[in-house]
Amino acid sequence: MEYTNPKMGRNELCWCGSGKKYKKCHMPLDLKIDEYEEQGYEVPERAIIKTPEEIAGIKESAKINIAALDAVAEKIHPGMATIEIDDLVYDVVTKAGAIPADLNYEGYPKSVCTSVNNEVCHGIPSEDVILKDGDIVNVDMSTIYKGYYSDSSRMFMIGDVSEENQKLVRVAKECVDLGVKAVKPWKTLGDMGDVVHRHAVENGCSVVWEFGGHGCGCEFHEDPFVSYVSKPGEEMLMVPGMCFTIEPMINLGRPEIKVDEKNGWTVYTRDGSMSAQWEVQALVTEDGCEVLAY
Repeated sequence: MEYTNPKMGRNELCWCGSGKKYKKCHMPLDLKIDEYEEQGYEVPERAIIKTPEEIAGIKESAKINIAALDAVAEKIHPGMATIEIDDLVYDVVTKAGAIPADLNYEGYPKSVCTSVNNEVCHGIPSEDVILKDGDIVNVDMSTIYKGYYSDSSRMFMIGDVSEENQKLVRVAKECVDLGVKAVKPWKTLGDMGDVVHRHAVENGCSVVWEFGGHGCGCEFHEDPFVSYVSKPGEEMLMVPGMCFTIEPMINLGRPEIKVDEKNGWTVYTRDGSMSAQWEVQALVTEDGCEVLAY
């Protein structure tokens, strides 16, 4: 695969739709990607690199996603049923003219995921799950607005949370923050993943390896898969215009997981230990990273 398509002349309009000539727009980037590929790096397909129009659309979607999680932050409290969180998210998203991406995705029945305590991810909101003092809960949601997707999640500590669980939530947030700082163009996803993994382990935690981040923007789940048990210099090259989630799942105990056999969705820690996850949607820029959704 070569980005510098010989059929595209230097003076033709760029493939990204910017209206600029190819030589003044993406041609230098394409040439640089070709150089890295020749050196043996895994490089993104052109479809992974977002155009200016796509980035603008993703940002508009992200505003709604952020607003919905802000609303959850204002309302969440002990005694609240997780179905109330789902109702709140649905209301905020649909009133903004958008669609909850989770709803009916591959059969998922709700608009948001609410994962409590030892639930790693994909906890299904229910009127029977009541948040109580001491719980920790991840609220994970994605929004579709005019065809563009945003995706992020936050942890919430309910009432008086133990010091051990407070530390877990803090370390999980630090892992994401360090991951954001490690997103640099012309470095690899493995460079970023290694930073995340080392911080978790240094703080006595483990990182779930079966689940990771993903490309997101024009579809809900796009390439690349973003691992947090990766090694420096490995995985896909990070290139300006790439948009993906940073969402390591951090466990207090071991990293092994199990899936609920009854609903087929909810993922638990196998050893029953607590789990925490924050998620942001990041855009690789010319000099670093821009967080679009949080």
